[in-house]
Amino acid sequence: MTSGTVRDVGLPGPSREISVGRPPWWLLVAALLAGGLITADLLARGPLERMDLRVSEIVSDWGLRDSAAYPVVWVITQVGGRVTILVVLAALVGYLAWRRRTWLPLLRVIAALAVLTAGVYALKFGIGRTAPGFPGSFLFHDDGASFPSGHVANAVLMWGVARWQAVEYGLPAQVQQAFWVLAVLGPVITGLAMVSLDFHWLTDAVVGGAVGILLLGVVHGLDAVVLSRWVRARGRQTA
Repeated sequence: MTSGTVRDVGLPGPSREISVGRPPWWLLVAALLAGGLITADLLARGPLERMDLRVSEIVSDWGLRDSAAYPVVWVITQVGGRVTILVVLAALVGYLAWRRRTWLPLLRVIAALAVLTAGVYALKFGIGRTAPGFPGSFLFHDDGASFPSGHVANAVLMWGVARWQAVEYGLPAQVQQAFWVLAVLGPVITGLAMVSLDFHWLTDAVVGGAVGILLLGVVHGLDAVVLSRWVRARGRQTA
């Protein structure tokens, strides 16, 4: 059994490995390359910036912000909203603390929030890219905090952490499946909704996804090196 899987022994037939969603090395490398190359292109005012401007013109013509569909699309953006996800995670962590007598899921959530806040806002304020509402895409602007999309990064990381806990602690298959869907499709629909409302540039959403994948790998690494070891050591001391 690898560190990225748990063994399901609750179903009839041979036991099988279920992934907890730890990003494989090739996905981390791909995310790092994609995020780095896109960021470099934008800093050089390359073709991706012109693509962003064109996409923004197209979605502006749709007029979703002024249509009856706006509330529905806005609700979809909240699939990646921090409050939405934290409410779900609070229920999940509370349930596991009560039934399994463990605070490890809470420590993982706290670690994820810490790296998310540090990583995303360092990029946001370091690059200072203005949102599509400005007449153009400006970098290093005092009001710029569009790049990368925090909603997409949040959806990748935090729904990934939720899926991890659901699988590792053997919650019902339907719950595991629901979190799998949120971890995989949540970031996609969040990014599409943000771009369609012209709240973010397309590259903001793509790099937000890449950052979320990298940070999920960081949290898994922290867990393997620090969090799980500390909790196991505390358990041995208590015993």
